[in-house]
Amino acid sequence: MSHYTTHYITRRHVCRLGASLLVSAAGLALTACSTTNQNTADTSSSNLQGNISLAGSTSMEKVCEALSEGFMNTYPNVHVSVEYTGSSAGIESLTNGLCDIANSSRELSQAEKTSGIVGNVVALDGIAVVVNKANSCTSVKKDQLKQIFTRSVTSWKNLGAQDAAIVVIGRENASGTRSAFEELVDVKNSCVYAQELDSTGAVLAKVASTPGAIGYISLDALSNSVNALVLDGVAPTAETVASQQYPLVRPFIMATKGAVSEQSALVQAWFSYIKSDEGIQTIKRAGVMPAKSDAAA
Repeated sequence: MSHYTTHYITRRHVCRLGASLLVSAAGLALTACSTTNQNTADTSSSNLQGNISLAGSTSMEKVCEALSEGFMNTYPNVHVSVEYTGSSAGIESLTNGLCDIANSSRELSQAEKTSGIVGNVVALDGIAVVVNKANSCTSVKKDQLKQIFTRSVTSWKNLGAQDAAIVVIGRENASGTRSAFEELVDVKNSCVYAQELDSTGAVLAKVASTPGAIGYISLDALSNSVNALVLDGVAPTAETVASQQYPLVRPFIMATKGAVSEQSALVQAWFSYIKSDEGIQTIKRAGVMPAKSDAAA
C-alpha cells in the first residue's frame, strides 16, 4: 500500500473514531472535521481530486511527463492528461477552453497576451543545433548558422567540413521550437527547409538518418544518435543554458487563461508543485533548468 493511500485511510479513520467517541457532542465534532477539510482542500493529497488537462509543445514532453508523474504520485486522486499538439495549437485550445494549461516553447505573442493568456515560465531550455554523426563539422558561428538556414551556404565544404550538400531540416510553422529558433538566429520567415516535420522526435530521427542533415531540437531531447554543434564557442549544456552563455536559450511556458491565482484549486496545486523542492528537482532531472519563481513571459 502506498504512503499516500495509507495517509488517506488513516485520516478517514481518525474522523470516524472522533465521531464515535464524541457522540454526545456530535455537532461539535462534525464542525471540527469540516473545518480541517476546508483548510486543507487545496493541498491535501487525500482531498484534492479531479482532472487537469494540458496541451501544446512537443518539445516539453519530457519535462511535462516527469512533472505529471510526480504530481500524480503526490495527489493520487488527480489525473493529469497531456496532448502534444504544438505550442500554437495548445494556446488555441486554452483560448477556446479546451484545456486548463497550454505548454509553449516560445514566447507568447502580443495578441495572445491581449486576449488574456498569461505566460508562466517554468523552465529554461537550450535549442541544440544537431548534425548527422558522419559530419566532421563540430562548431559554427551564429552568422554561419544564419547562412545555412537561409541557404546562402549550401555545402559543408564552405564550413571546413566534407564536400557534401547541406540538408536543412526544420519544424512545421506552428512549432514553438521553430519560432524561438528563427527569432534567436534572426531568420524569421527566411529559412529554406528541405523538410518541415511535426515533432522534435521526427527532426532527431531525420537528422540521424540523413547524411549532410542539420536541424534543431530541444536540448532535453538530445541523444547520441546525432552530434550537437558548438555555437559561438559555447557547447549546449545544462550549465551554459542556466548561465545563458549559450546563444539559443528559450523559455518553457505553461500558460493559463488569467493569472494562476484565478485558476481552480487543482491548477494552483499544479503550479505549487512545480515550485516545490520536489518539482524543481524533477525539472532538473528532465534536462532543463528551473526558472525563477516569479518568471513570466
